[in-house]
Formats: sequence, C-alpha cells, structure tokens
Amino acid sequence: MKYISTRGDAPPVDFRTACLAGLAPDGGLYVPEAYPQIAKAKRNEPYASVAVRVLQSFAGTSVPYTELQRICETAYGRFAHTSAAPLTHWKAGHWLMELFHGPTLAFKDIAMQAMAGLYDYFLTQSGERMTIICATSGDTGGAAAFAFAGLENVDLVVLHPHERIAPVQRLFMTTTGAANVTNLAIEGDFDDCQAIVKALFADTGFAERVRLSGVNSINWARIAAQSVYYAYADAQLQQPIRYVVPSGNMGDALAAYVAARCGLLSSPLDVHCAVNENDALDRLVNTGRMTRQSARATPSPAMDISVPSNFERLLFEVTGRDADAVRRAYAQFAQSGDAPLPGWHEGFFKEQAGFTTARISNAETNAEMQRFAAETGWLICPHTAVGTAAARRLQNLGETTVVLATASPAKFPETVKAATGLDPDLPIRARVLLGRKEHFDILPADLSRVRAHISALRR
Repeated sequence: MKYISTRGDAPPVDFRTACLAGLAPDGGLYVPEAYPQIAKAKRNEPYASVAVRVLQSFAGTSVPYTELQRICETAYGRFAHTSAAPLTHWKAGHWLMELFHGPTLAFKDIAMQAMAGLYDYFLTQSGERMTIICATSGDTGGAAAFAFAGLENVDLVVLHPHERIAPVQRLFMTTTGAANVTNLAIEGDFDDCQAIVKALFADTGFAERVRLSGVNSINWARIAAQSVYYAYADAQLQQPIRYVVPSGNMGDALAAYVAARCGLLSSPLDVHCAVNENDALDRLVNTGRMTRQSARATPSPAMDISVPSNFERLLFEVTGRDADAVRRAYAQFAQSGDAPLPGWHEGFFKEQAGFTTARISNAETNAEMQRFAAETGWLICPHTAVGTAAARRLQNLGETTVVLATASPAKFPETVKAATGLDPDLPIRARVLLGRKEHFDILPADLSRVRAHISALRR
C-alpha cells in the first residue's frame, strides 16, 4: 500500500512513512494511491476486530497483523463502553452515534489511542525518537496527551489557543504530569496554532533536526481509524443511512468518504456536514471559493476553525485527483486569501461525493441543547447540538439519520448549564483531574518563539 500527496510533488511512501511524517514534504496531505476494498463489518463483530481489519488494509506490510490486534485490543479496551461507538435511539428514524466513551470523553480518542500504539511500535522497532506536534481547538490535544503520555520515544508538543477552549478540555492535556508532554497556550485562535504547525513542517531543517511528526487529522492514520465507526454503524443498522457530522477540520466527515470508497457502506454516501458560525466549509461547498476569515468564538469551540484542513483531500478526490489543480488553488489561497475551487458548480460536492452542509448559529446551538434536554431528558455537548439542530432541518427521505455525538457534555459544563440550567455529571475519569496541577506555558502567536521553545526540549 503506497501513499501519495494531494499536491503531487512528493514521492509515494508506505504507511509507516505516511503515519510518522503526518504532512507530505510538498505541503500536501497523504492519501492512498488506490483505495483498498474491505469486507463490510458483521453485525456482531467486535469493534476492535473491525478496526484491525480496516487498519490492516491501509497498513499493508508496515505492521504485522498480530501487532495490530494487540494495538486495537489495548486501545479499545480502555473505553467505558464495550462497543466503543454505541448507537442510541434518539427519536423515530434518528440515532446518535456516541463517540465519547474513550479516556478523554471525545471522539478523538478513537483514533488517537490506536495511533499511539502505532507510533510506539514503529519507533521501538527503529530505535528512533520523534517530536510530535499537535494543534488543537480543544479535544485533539487532550486525546493526544493522554494517549502519548509516558511513551519513551516520543516528545509531544500541544498548541492550544489561550483561554479559547473549555476548562475541562484543557485539564485533559495539562495534567498528565508526563515529562514527555509539553503544552503551549498560544495567544491567538486555533488557526494561528495550525499555521504555526504547518510553518514548522515547512522549515525542513528544523523538522529534520527534531524529527517532527503530527497527529492532527492531517495524519492519514487518524482518518483511517475514524473510518471504522462508519463501518460499525452500517453493520448495526443495515439500512440506508444519512450521517450528520459536526464539522471543524473535517477529518470526521472525510472518514465517511473513505469508508464509502473502501466498500464499507451498504448505500451511497450521504454526509451532511454541520458547522457553527465559523462557516468556512459551508461557504466552500455552496459558493465554490476559499476565502480567509478570522475564526470567532462560539459555544462549540472545537469547531472554531476557518480553514478545514481535510477539505484538501476531498478537493483532490472530486477533481479527479488533479494534484496540479489542488496545488494551484492552495498556492493562490496562501498568497491572496481567496481562490476559486477548480471544477465547482452548484451541487458539485453532492454529485461528486455525497456531501452537503448547514450552518448553525450560536443562538440555535444553545436553543438545541435546551430542546434536546426537554424532549429526551439527556444532555448533549454543544458540538453534538450543532449536529442535531442540522438534522432537524433535513427533509425526511426515508433514510435513517445518524448524528455523530462527538463529546460528552461534561467537557463543557458551563456552556451546557447556561443553555439548559442543568449540570452535566462529570465522569470519574474527569473528576480526578480537578485537583491536579496544570503545566503549560503561554506564548505569543509567533513562529520563532514556538520554534525556539521546541528546540530547547531536545537539548
């Protein structure tokens, strides 16, 4: 199995190289040279078993099957629910896919736990040490910190926007006490953090010196691992499904596309991406232009993103894998902050990939948390509320609707209580963090300062 760059100026690599590199050397994102065809999951097949089969298809000979078994059984054995991604009936024709039963109460755990096992295997085999960098809008950083804490061959550096993530989200990344985990609170927004990460990768001398790698959803292994729960849901319901996906960086939604391309879904792909007031993805899909706008604060901070990274992979696919067109579009966007999408016309992404979008306002998000609690007696997080609010707008065409519930309401207690008047229960795995000392450094959104800070870690 080989992987190529969406921008076409990097040589093909194997799964190990794509996983450890994160970003391709030409600035593009790795995708499979060809999508493997994978047998669909069976209704009673354990989640870890499905994960092993799917990841083996993407890993090829890079990881022995027995190692993948160990990695997946260890990863999903840490989840509070045996299914890892259970389906809960919400109302007629509507289900929630609960993705928050992992160690840090968010869907990022599902991929990150497996990725930590992959990194540990690869680096133990080679004797290498790597610096993993991660920009987070809230949940990725906590999932990475928990998964990679204490690994002997990894230094993990997490960048988060200072005072722009929920306190419980921050605790998961700043209280590990692990010597190999460094947290940097950046005085800016998530896009500032992401821009610094991309610039560090582009600095080839620095990247080689510290052996830089990334575990954001720019890393193909993240997408591969997330495609598993779409296969799992398809096996459980065994009927046409419309997925409603709260979308920030778009890795979660892109994973559904990957599952479909690999033959893991029983019906044509139907993905409805729900975004908050940072509506870059909605504008991309419906206007055909990439335009730069600053991210604004919302009740759903993990989605406060103005440049969804994984859109590049989708654009590569819907243009017929035209790397030249993708490279030109992103070069123009980098230069001017505005670029037309090649080949776009109205309905283009629905026709080519089964993707539609919806924008949910802050007021609608808060109202939805209250309405959902009144109707069901359950509390949902603000990101899930963006999804359920979007699902209510959709015309009933006979499909079953599955909304991805991306995080526990306990990670956003202040926001949930303000909307509903109710305090979400804090699971014991989060409650124990409250008394722990936090470790993080506050830095300006300055590339040279961050680079110097990371360089000092390796002395």
